[in-house]
Amino acid sequence: MKAVNNRRRRGGKYYQVSSRIRTEPKPDLWAERFEKSDKILVIACGALAKEITALIRMNNWTHLQLRYLPAKLHNEPKNIPQNIRKNLMNAQNKFSQIFIGYADCGTGGKLDSLLDEFGVQRLPGAHCYEFFSSSQSFSKMLEEEPGSFFLTDFLVKSFEKLIWQGLKINSHPELLNIYFRHYKRLVYLGQTENQALQTQAQEIAQRLGLNYLYRFTGYGALTPALSDLTATA
Repeated sequence: MKAVNNRRRRGGKYYQVSSRIRTEPKPDLWAERFEKSDKILVIACGALAKEITALIRMNNWTHLQLRYLPAKLHNEPKNIPQNIRKNLMNAQNKFSQIFIGYADCGTGGKLDSLLDEFGVQRLPGAHCYEFFSSSQSFSKMLEEEPGSFFLTDFLVKSFEKLIWQGLKINSHPELLNIYFRHYKRLVYLGQTENQALQTQAQEIAQRLGLNYLYRFTGYGALTPALSDLTATA
């Protein structure tokens, strides 16, 4: 940690003042408030919060404890493993089991290396588009059109903030062509059959100059992945 010394005048005299600039991240001590528990901790992407919460309520999975990480990590997937590591280190002795509510999500296998180190499991597949739609269905859609850009319920709702503003397209319109020049089609994978979201997704496709396709997936592999955790409770 780097220390910076300054001189401050007080009452006609100068005093040496030491101010420290923090270079390490502050420790995340959220789990300290929990007593040691038989519950299963699910550390999940904030983009899945609505779906996971809905499944827990529908199935009365009271043995699950939730911890959501910011959905904006989607824009910087290289930061996902280090954020999950920090949470694992903080919570590993507090719960009977920990499950990671992420797929690989663009980490290039680094997330799996981390989870092997801690001996915990994650959601199946490369990303949420795959586990929502199934590997077979997702592969078929990419075969039909390799230049497909995918959205989920969450991403339709959060498009403006997470993608349009998050990727700075709002302030640098020239980035639109850079980010989307290789895409030909927008595919909306719906977790719910919501006409308002379908209309919004169509408007996004028009905004991006892409063809539009809608597929209802429901919760896909998210349901059995969380259901399997009940067997160990």
